[in-house]
Amino acid sequence: MIKCKCQEIQHPSHDRQIPRLNRIVGQIEGIKKMIGERRYCPDILIQFKAVKSAIKATEREVLNTHLNSCVTDSFKNENDRDKKIEEIKKLISNM
Repeated sequence: MIKCKCQEIQHPSHDRQIPRLNRIVGQIEGIKKMIGERRYCPDILIQFKAVKSAIKATEREVLNTHLNSCVTDSFKNENDRDKKIEEIKKLISNM
């Protein structure tokens, strides 16, 4: 794993994502309850879709923060820039 140069200085905050993650946890708890209540399968599946969408949106926000801070800072140095580009390629291929 490539270390983010910004971690050595000051890693950006993702605190804004905590409320979103708390909502996602609540959605998952709701799905567990629906399953326990033997609710209609399509209703449960709709909730799974909502959770996936919420996770994807949160993931995009974390990636945007990374691009706007760590990646932007890495472009001040050619070697760091090349490493950061490789890191982003790996991240995107795993999404």
